[in-house]
Amino acid sequence: MMSEFDSQGPKGADRAVLLAHGAGSDRRGPALVTVADALERVGVASLRFDYPYRVQGRKAPDRPAVLDVATRAAVDELARRSRLTPDRLVLGGRSMGGRVCSQVVGDADDPVPAMGLLMLGYPLHPAGKPERRRYEHFPRLRCPVLFVSGTRDALAPKAELTRSARRIKGDVTFHWLESADHGFRPLKSSGRSIDDVLVEVAETCVTWVKALAT
Repeated sequence: MMSEFDSQGPKGADRAVLLAHGAGSDRRGPALVTVADALERVGVASLRFDYPYRVQGRKAPDRPAVLDVATRAAVDELARRSRLTPDRLVLGGRSMGGRVCSQVVGDADDPVPAMGLLMLGYPLHPAGKPERRRYEHFPRLRCPVLFVSGTRDALAPKAELTRSARRIKGDVTFHWLESADHGFRPLKSSGRSIDDVLVEVAETCVTWVKALAT
């Protein structure tokens, strides 16, 4: 399984964060880098990685089974580098990456333990297919979950995501990014830039990760 990794932050902390990229991005995506940098500043290690299709230079995401195996391998790599057990790791990332992390944690047959799930723009359904909700595994999620989503996210409208998340057994926290779309881009009329929004995303993630019970 080919993956490439970027890790940062100190060893010796009591938690670490896995950040998986979205379908159209890679481990260097602005949201992931901004969050990783913010975590490093407060002494929390993180690991960003590329799924195999990105390593191979392809644009189309890997099959679900390949994404699953690659995510599990990244969890093992973060555990090795941070010297922490999986239950001390927060898993998540942007869009598809966060979704796959939640699916491995909520796997019916071989769930991966996690300290929490960090969902940055969770894609509740594919574009243009609101009837295909990706929440079958939600009832099996028992760890804390943070959803950071734009109020204009067409893949997870606020009312739908809020209602669907009631299926989750763990504690659920929402942070809504005013006027931001699925890519975290705000309306020009908001007077904010995407960089402003990413700072808000990073600060929200850091506060939530640091507050998780030890």
